[in-house]
Amino acid sequence: MRVQLVLSLVFSVLRLALSVTDPGDVDILNQFRKNLENPELLQWPENGDPCGPPSWKHVFCANSRVTQIQVQSVGLKGPLPQNLNQLSKLENLGLQKNQFSGKLPSFNGLSSLKFAYLDFNEFDSIPGDFFDGLVSLEALALDDNNFNASTGWSFPEGLKDSVQLTNLSCMNCNLVGHLPDFLGGFSSLRNLKLSGNNLSGEIPGSFKDLNLVNLWLNDQQGGGLSGPIDVVANIVSLQTLWLHGNQFTGTIPENIGNLTALKDLNLNSNQLVGLIPASLAGMPLDNLDLNNNMLMGPIPEFSANKSSFSSNSFCLQTPGPCAPGVMALIEFLDGLNYPQRLVSSWSGNDPCSWFGLRCDHNNKVNVLNLPSSNLSGTLSPSVAKLDSLTQIRLQSNNLVGPIPTNWTSLKSLVSLDLSRNNISAPLPKFSNSVHLVIEGNPLLNWNQSGTVPGGSPSGSSGSSDNPSAPTKGSSSGANNSTVGPTKPKGSKRAVLVAIVAPVASCAVVLLLAVPLYIYCRKKRKDTLQAPSSLVIHPRDPSDSDNMVKIVVANGSTSTVTRSGSASINSSGIGDSHVIEAGNLVISVQVLRNVTKNFASENELGRGGFGVVYKGELDDGTKIAVKRMEASVISNKALDEFQAEIAVLSKVRHRHLVSLLGYSIEGYERILVYEYMPQGALMTGKITTKADVFSFGVVLMELLTGLMALDEDRPEESQYLAAWFWNIKSDKEKLRAAIDPALDMKDETFESICIIAELAGHCTAREPSQRPDMGHAVNVLAPLVEKWKPFDNDPEDYCGIDYSLPLNQMVKDWQEAEGKDISYIDLEDSKGSIPARPTGFAESFTSADGR
Repeated sequence: MRVQLVLSLVFSVLRLALSVTDPGDVDILNQFRKNLENPELLQWPENGDPCGPPSWKHVFCANSRVTQIQVQSVGLKGPLPQNLNQLSKLENLGLQKNQFSGKLPSFNGLSSLKFAYLDFNEFDSIPGDFFDGLVSLEALALDDNNFNASTGWSFPEGLKDSVQLTNLSCMNCNLVGHLPDFLGGFSSLRNLKLSGNNLSGEIPGSFKDLNLVNLWLNDQQGGGLSGPIDVVANIVSLQTLWLHGNQFTGTIPENIGNLTALKDLNLNSNQLVGLIPASLAGMPLDNLDLNNNMLMGPIPEFSANKSSFSSNSFCLQTPGPCAPGVMALIEFLDGLNYPQRLVSSWSGNDPCSWFGLRCDHNNKVNVLNLPSSNLSGTLSPSVAKLDSLTQIRLQSNNLVGPIPTNWTSLKSLVSLDLSRNNISAPLPKFSNSVHLVIEGNPLLNWNQSGTVPGGSPSGSSGSSDNPSAPTKGSSSGANNSTVGPTKPKGSKRAVLVAIVAPVASCAVVLLLAVPLYIYCRKKRKDTLQAPSSLVIHPRDPSDSDNMVKIVVANGSTSTVTRSGSASINSSGIGDSHVIEAGNLVISVQVLRNVTKNFASENELGRGGFGVVYKGELDDGTKIAVKRMEASVISNKALDEFQAEIAVLSKVRHRHLVSLLGYSIEGYERILVYEYMPQGALMTGKITTKADVFSFGVVLMELLTGLMALDEDRPEESQYLAAWFWNIKSDKEKLRAAIDPALDMKDETFESICIIAELAGHCTAREPSQRPDMGHAVNVLAPLVEKWKPFDNDPEDYCGIDYSLPLNQMVKDWQEAEGKDISYIDLEDSKGSIPARPTGFAESFTSADGR
């Protein structure tokens, strides 16, 4: 009996000895508790053994050593002990979804650590040696911690040793710089999730050897990842691929169909170009998102359960084949690596409206005119399909390779200028009727006389380098600013005609004037290139027009302004463009200062041009600053920018926001307007429909003879738009409100009601409920026929023949006003007017548009 008692005592002592937690581990756990603001949530006793018995909650041990701490979602607040890595046997650490803060301690030396979940906390920094020695690491989650907020951080070289990683997640953790190439050597990696950081550069080529199931690189800030996406088409194990919200370029690789396990592909908001591969269209994906790229050609029939592809440059809006000429030109772009300037303007199914192209009377492309356009790549045989081509002008680019032999089959070709490129032999034999210009191609070793076998002498072609010469049916996006018509002069009987004809005419002209002005300016050389220099000459008191001369030069040579509208550079070549725009120049640095470096909190709105910010100058002037985004800068956009300065600096109307200035420095293109505290005309918002609202107010002014805002009127009618809305649907009130100068009769009142209803729709509270200007023209145009003048008194209607079609009346009206419209092709203007917006009623008598 006594022996049994002794043995029992020995066993009890031995068991107690074996269960005592390592003193070092106990110290660290006590420090862990001490650092917390709310340690009571742990429910750890003040005394006792962490490893038990009984063991502490959230703590797991093996052989007296702590191997796990699992406190996820407990709500703990405070920093971690900086000696946490002395828990040398730690294998699993679950700290996610708490409020741990401060510096993350180094994990250097935790060679047994397999799983570390530190995501969704408030750590503010991570040490450089954090990853050293983590040779057993299999899963690491650092998501939603703002590490090193001011500078960001990158995965250090120490991570190289964690070759057993299967899951690496660091979303929204302030990563910056390039993706490390060594990640491509992690053959065990299955999930790599790095969304929402500041990564840049290309996807490393080493990634092709990964066996990933999920790759999330989406929504990188500050420009994002770039380059081609070809490498990911080799990761055949992928099931989810998220690359949206970056700056990836190039085409979607043809071999993307090799990703047979792929179920979710998101390429939204990149700069991908070219045709959609048939292999992608046929993939049985659960989700496919191709929105907001620059994809071209036809929309295929997709096999995905859900597919979206809006905001691209497809030839049609629905699946179906493109015109043959369009496909030939897309192949031409493919050989040139899809230059962004052309991709951004070559959209739709009518190449006659594309930049750098001209068409004949049969709407077939007959001139390919892209000199000095910084084009690089090879010439495509597809050009031979454009059998109406008479001129090909591609001089002064960076083209390489030979001229395709099938270009000799272009029977209408009379001029081919490829001078100053890097074209190589062999040179096809063109007909003697073709003027072939190939000087300045060092790889073509022709004799000094410039004679080309089988062709004419290869001297200068003698024609101007103007890629933006007018084309049949050419057009570009309308400027954001819309100028409302003022009241025309004349007898009372002609006033209503002045509402319908000039208003409709103004809408047509204003929708066309800016883009047509851009394409039809006086000839100048090499305008496709963005201006490389700009000289601003201040006002000269001796100038009769007292205007600033802004000289946009195409070369780097100095410029000198003459008294007219042209300038001459030091080489004597007049290749600069002058904008007469008044004293409007504002420094970019000034605009940075007054907008707090274009801070997001000063953002007023966004549009196709860019972002609008509010600011305040030193003298107290409040301004709205419209800054062109780098992603939209193209030759077309720069032309529109210059046109807006040229037009708005000369036009003033009480319902138009005034242009106060502009800035052109480096790549910055900024317009400065007066700031409307409550938005354009009291809408409270800056939107693309603000011009439609203004147009509606002008209609109200014309109908009533009242100003838009008059504090001398009774309070209920001081603000014309609000008052008119209340009376427009009451025929008796409307009749009483009409300007007596209109000499209204019963038979005319029906048309006045239509105009009143249109004015109401244009001034709808929500911008989305307002019609397009094209729809306003469609409503007003039929009324012109009804409201011809009663006699032929030229005083009544400015000498315009109202028996003519609307487009001819517009032309005559403009000429009567003394405006030069020789460059406007009004014959094609009707086709540029958009149809009634989807959802709008057949008549303006319904409430559908409200």
